Amino acid sequence: MTTAQEIMHSGAECVTEQESLTVAAKLMRDRGVGALPICGENDKLLGIITDRDIVVKCLAAGLDPAVTTAGELAEGRPLTVEGEDDIEQVLRVMEQYRVRRLPVIDHPDHKLIGMISEADVARHLPQARVAEFVSAICAEEE
Repeated sequence: MTTAQEIMHSGAECVTEQESLTVAAKLMRDRGVGALPICGENDKLLGIITDRDIVVKCLAAGLDPAVTTAGELAEGRPLTVEGEDDIEQVLRVMEQYRVRRLPVIDHPDHKLIGMISEADVARHLPQARVAEFVSAICAEEE
């Protein structure tokens, strides 16, 4: 059984909830990623911010990314999986909620231990399952 921890990128770097969106965008650029976890005290996961969030929820809304914080864009409770969860559970969550990135946490501390992306899934699953996965998360809603 393949687990979330076996396919995730470990060492995901958080942006703190107090950091500006300008700082978050520079971190994304420097790390070559399109999303960053937002962490609070003790690396507790609060949410995820994407490059699209910065554009749509900040720039297009007329907000200043130099003063708008990552925490201001953190909405709801982030979807997560635990490191011990099997790959089918990971896929169920990603497919059900149509998300392309999923934080992996250590339970019960709710600390971030890694991230799983579409690319991670593609590297670790048979081609037929990858095609099914991509179809599920990209399907248009009825």
